[in-house]
Amino acid sequence: MGRYEITGGRRLEGEISIQGAKNSVLPILAATVLTAGRCAIHNCPALSDTALTVQILRTLGCRVDWRQGSVLVDAYGLSDPELPGVLTGKMRSSIVFLGPLLARHGRAKIAYPGGCRLGPRPIDLHLEGLRQMGAVVREEEQFLTCQVPQGLRGARIVLSFPSVGATENLMMAAVLAKGKTTLINCACEPEIVDLAAFLNRCGAKISGAGENTIEIEGVSALQGCEYAVIGDRIAAATYLTAAAMTGGKVLVTGICPDSLMSMLALLQMTGSEVRWEETFCYLGGKERPKAIPQIRTMPYPGFPTDGLPLFLSLAAVADGTGIFVENIFENRYSSVPGLQRMGAAILQEGKVAVVEGRESLHAADVCAEDLRGGAGLVLAAMAAQGVSRIEGIDWIDRGYERFCENLTALGARVLKK
Repeated sequence: MGRYEITGGRRLEGEISIQGAKNSVLPILAATVLTAGRCAIHNCPALSDTALTVQILRTLGCRVDWRQGSVLVDAYGLSDPELPGVLTGKMRSSIVFLGPLLARHGRAKIAYPGGCRLGPRPIDLHLEGLRQMGAVVREEEQFLTCQVPQGLRGARIVLSFPSVGATENLMMAAVLAKGKTTLINCACEPEIVDLAAFLNRCGAKISGAGENTIEIEGVSALQGCEYAVIGDRIAAATYLTAAAMTGGKVLVTGICPDSLMSMLALLQMTGSEVRWEETFCYLGGKERPKAIPQIRTMPYPGFPTDGLPLFLSLAAVADGTGIFVENIFENRYSSVPGLQRMGAAILQEGKVAVVEGRESLHAADVCAEDLRGGAGLVLAAMAAQGVSRIEGIDWIDRGYERFCENLTALGARVLKK
């Protein structure tokens, strides 16, 4: 893994066009296997996770051409519904191939997925929903083997938790199932709406995406289409938070402000000037942000768990004390030891962290342990005095396109070694 060397104390100023959403492009690319035609997916971010998803598609027998921000997929020749651990072990979201493969091929064999070390992320909701649709699931030591002897059929499925991955998997399985499927207590994230819009353009019949109940009328086949992925709300929030921490001024374009309203509202509480229109957000920071009293992560439209490490770094340099409560993943505080080495005053136990803001942080050598925690350390290093070194940046490359180059263009001093 490489590292960043970051010289802190510089204000971020400028404009950035935001990348396509990581959490949209991966399930949309998986959904292309539902079609027997050609799909052109535009605004695809150049991420290591995108590259891995392309590799998975090729392993399945699809023809894939990735160039200039677009991924062209021809899934007509889909042949082998088996995903080995050498691929799935690198990315948790690879489980979203399960529903599409069952719907298109009638069977699937997938090694258990890996990804960021955020604690247990059980796939029981995925499997139980697929069982209700007629799938026979066998859980082995290293593989999941699934078959649908009589084909997938529509069902009324109530999720015990609004899981994004389960909602995506079941929605994709249902589009080619016989009859009507109703998903209740499903996730409402903008990326769910994006996936549904892509599937509908391919000929699916999905209604209610973005609400708690989604209804899907199964169709006999889907055709290919052209589609552009939405902007990445977490990447947008990252650059805006960086501006708030450094007293900078940043304009983020190519993003729907509605998708990150919970984060924009909190950024306003720091005393920063926050403005938005239909396709952009602007933040003008003050010399030192005010502390946000309390942040609780919740399913959308609440504050996202992916945003917690970013705002944890913000709290470390804010004026006052902030309390964080993480309700989604048990290991979301991976950046805390690194922040403490930079001088942050953080007490963390279980799902709660208390942060007493400092006027400044100092440089330190730290290591990223996951994607968003790594981004949070980068933000802290930009606000610290001196030169910090951040190891393990391969985690960060999974979710941020040209991160080093973008930050440098905004005035940061970041070297990639």
